[in-house]
Amino acid sequence: MPRLSDTMTEGTVATWLKKVGDTIKEGDILAEIETDKATMEFESFNSGTLLYIGIPEGETAPVDSLLAIIGKDGEDISGMISGDAKAAPATEEKAETSTETKSEEKTTEAPKSESAPATTSLPKGVVVVTMPRLSDTMTEGTVATWLKKVGDEIKEGDILAEIETDKATMEFESFNSGTLLSIGIQEGQSAPVDSVLAIIGPAGTDISGIAENYKKGGTAPAAATADKASAPVAAPQNTAVETNSSERIFASPLAKQIAKDKGINLSQVKGSGENGRITKSDVENFTPGTAAVSPAAQPQATANEAQAPAVRPFVPAGERDTEVVKNSQMRKTIAIRLSESIFTAPHFYLTVEIAMDEAMKSRAAINSIPDTKVSFNDMVIKACAMALKRHPKVNTQWQADAIIINHHVNIGVAVAVEDGLVVPVLPFTDQMTLTQIGGNVKDLAGKAKSKKLQPSEMEGSTFTVSNLGMFGIQSFTSIINQPNSAILSVGAIEEKPVVRNGQIVVGNTMMLTLACDHRTVDGATGAQFLQTLRQYLENPVTMLA
Repeated sequence: MPRLSDTMTEGTVATWLKKVGDTIKEGDILAEIETDKATMEFESFNSGTLLYIGIPEGETAPVDSLLAIIGKDGEDISGMISGDAKAAPATEEKAETSTETKSEEKTTEAPKSESAPATTSLPKGVVVVTMPRLSDTMTEGTVATWLKKVGDEIKEGDILAEIETDKATMEFESFNSGTLLSIGIQEGQSAPVDSVLAIIGPAGTDISGIAENYKKGGTAPAAATADKASAPVAAPQNTAVETNSSERIFASPLAKQIAKDKGINLSQVKGSGENGRITKSDVENFTPGTAAVSPAAQPQATANEAQAPAVRPFVPAGERDTEVVKNSQMRKTIAIRLSESIFTAPHFYLTVEIAMDEAMKSRAAINSIPDTKVSFNDMVIKACAMALKRHPKVNTQWQADAIIINHHVNIGVAVAVEDGLVVPVLPFTDQMTLTQIGGNVKDLAGKAKSKKLQPSEMEGSTFTVSNLGMFGIQSFTSIINQPNSAILSVGAIEEKPVVRNGQIVVGNTMMLTLACDHRTVDGATGAQFLQTLRQYLENPVTMLA
């Protein structure tokens, strides 16, 4: 059993993709392993025959437990497995009848234990699909759009729905085939992780009572069975584009974001996905001359050419006008996390004014090199990374019985997105050059705004930088992004009169404010960090040493 994350102590085999007797090539995916953070594909680095499976599907075992044995066909391995009391050889018949549960889709099969209540058994071929945990901090999800309806035939790999988590809206793929017998969570509704999302199985199967038996905490709505397939399904709220002709245009969240950024009218784009669904590549490859639009959609395409935002109706003066906007999962999580931070961590703030004249000259010189582009924010991040190596007490985490001092530097960069704020992370920032930092920040910010960030790209920060200078904000204070002990707020560079060598001259300055958790960072420690940060930014050549 491999250690697939720094905090992993045990793993669960979600799915075996090979069975005993199969020929294995180097690079083949052997199994999907569920860790404490995600479900990940486990690749074989050996070639041979799969002789033994030590941990059957659905079972959990500590790291370094015997997972499998690969060797020559017919090789005697009895001596190797005799000491593994828990492991039982998996026969070909057992492998063929294993559950069809795949990576990100959590399903519940009929219990194998005879002591389990009879009410929890499932009809043959029926799979209960539950709300997946799509990020390490996700506790509940919202169904943004159902792309299938009750009664539809589902194939392995079909996109069932789009799920809004606390960090992004993600496509949810089916890893089972059959008929969609029930939808447990309607569009726009939220439910905790592991609530009944859907039931898939053979057409006509009686699934009465199944959803209730598998509810988690009583939060999942009652299932809509296949007998009620004629009942109307709730209208999509977030991911279908409506036209004047009432024709719905289905597109992935990423495709819609790219179309919005490029000013492309989705009604002009021909979808290559399932049921004509518009994908990222359809939008990226779209040119106006190749637009394929139905006659009914053409007038709408012209009307929406500018993609202008909707204008609220006129309200007479003196009348109240309010709008209720449902909180997204991201907004809910921001509220919870920042409330926890400000009310549990005693914040204090230190502000310093930095002379940026030399930094401006250095940036201009760097950017004069062909194909090179760094921003002032990149320079601040680099300076922070180097200062944190000299002041590791700022690069810490509070725990009830100890303070964790991080000697590696992973800087999180706050990025504003439509629904709120995300913090992608630059791992080992201190080991990056300025140009590497610039390229990585640009890539991560692009992913954030197109909702393509992976949960792993937002984990593990030890310090955070938040920059509002591009909006002309002179200075501000931020709430610490726990479990970090500090966050740096970066203001705008301002041209103003300054005193240099007893003379008033025109200079360029920038305000930096460090928010510190007083449980881990004392005032003197934070002040010393800012002094070092000032030295790097006012003398950028020192960052090259």
